[in-house]
Amino acid sequence: MASKSAAELLSVPGPDGPREVRLTSPDKVYFPERGITKGEVVRYYLEVSEPLLRALYERPTNLKRYPDGVDGESFFSKRLPKGAPPYVQTARVTFPSGRTADSLCPTEPAVLVWAANMGTLDFHPWPVRRADPDHPDELRVDLDPQPGTDFADAVAVAAVLREVLDEAGLVGWPKTSGGRGVHVACRIRPDWDFVQVRHAVIAIARRVADRLPDKATVAWWKEERGERVFLDYNQAARDRTIASAWSVRGRPRATVSMPVTWEALPDVEPEDFDVRTVPGLLAERGDPHAGIDEAVGGLETALEWYAADERDRGLGDLPYPPEYPKMPGEPTRVQPSRAKRPAG
Repeated sequence: MASKSAAELLSVPGPDGPREVRLTSPDKVYFPERGITKGEVVRYYLEVSEPLLRALYERPTNLKRYPDGVDGESFFSKRLPKGAPPYVQTARVTFPSGRTADSLCPTEPAVLVWAANMGTLDFHPWPVRRADPDHPDELRVDLDPQPGTDFADAVAVAAVLREVLDEAGLVGWPKTSGGRGVHVACRIRPDWDFVQVRHAVIAIARRVADRLPDKATVAWWKEERGERVFLDYNQAARDRTIASAWSVRGRPRATVSMPVTWEALPDVEPEDFDVRTVPGLLAERGDPHAGIDEAVGGLETALEWYAADERDRGLGDLPYPPEYPKMPGEPTRVQPSRAKRPAG
């Protein structure tokens, strides 16, 4: 039996001087295909802590944990795990059910390193800040390639999404998902609730689909999507999160959800961004999303589009995920093929 690797103490910059964070089992292999160890993952998060903290700061954050690496079971920690050190802070969130929880709220690099030592690969932040957890300050669009489509298709749809966001007065910041998809985030004023932000995403996504009917769709039911890129508007629903920029994904090659510029997006290969390559790219090029917090927009135009769609086109709300309570104005959550089935 292989001997257990000795724990190490890592010195991590803190607000009042360095903090020591314990790294346990640093030689434990997390990504067998690449031979990437837990220690490499933890040190990766130390190296990218500055831009990652920009994405997570003061945000309630779910942790996707893989304590036995990518070949083991994974689970989400939506509540702060037990045994957290005193410097780890929390934020109170309310789930769609009405229940509440105290969620991890990153405020300094040591929190990220501590979470990584707990087996966290993906950080999944809410689109809100701790001071106002019911009003998002970020609008997110998830471009999800369906079977028969790939990353290049998502990039093509993202280009049109950029045009629509510009017409809505919003600045989009793209990143790879770490897989085949593209995520786009926009900073917004926290003046609207989750329902309004979701409606704004629906209106934006519909305009993209209108311009690319053969390549993009907002159809919730998979049987209606075809070989198109799905603009997943339900990622804007309360308690729905996506992996942050700089997050390691639970994929065999230890890919990273990498922030990029619009100019670079058509030429990137998602597999090029992983635990071993990204720190060097950050040192060489800096953070492509460094200016995101200064580009704050509003939802007035997008919500006008939503109202016009409802009034002039008869297009109202779209289905929520099945675990959500029934929402006002929501259509029936019945798979279309089942709804059309004759009785008897």
